[in-house]
Amino acid sequence: MARIVHALHNSASGLRTAWRTESAFRQEGMLTLVMLPLAFWLGHGGVERALLAGTVLLIPVVELLNTAVEYTVDRVSLERHELSKTAKDMGSAAVLLTLVLAFVVWCTILLSHF
Repeated sequence: MARIVHALHNSASGLRTAWRTESAFRQEGMLTLVMLPLAFWLGHGGVERALLAGTVLLIPVVELLNTAVEYTVDRVSLERHELSKTAKDMGSAAVLLTLVLAFVVWCTILLSHF
């Protein structure tokens, strides 16, 4: 039980830090607060609701991972290096693809209702 409490404390600390320091995470968090209830209201059935909600929740998850990559690269060295740039660019690309995935899923499901 102590391990679970410790893990929850670490997770909460990570969320607080991301919220305080990362404007993209705050923007995506606000988007999530709006879109998540809409996912349950607009989705017809469990599968649609899960797809709509899941793609919305995936965005801040990937943003957190991207931020972790950026922090790690910066911790190793602030010196400009092509591999550091590539790692950061790939993290950013992962966020972009997650946004595209959410957009496609939402459009596909919502357009099928009309």
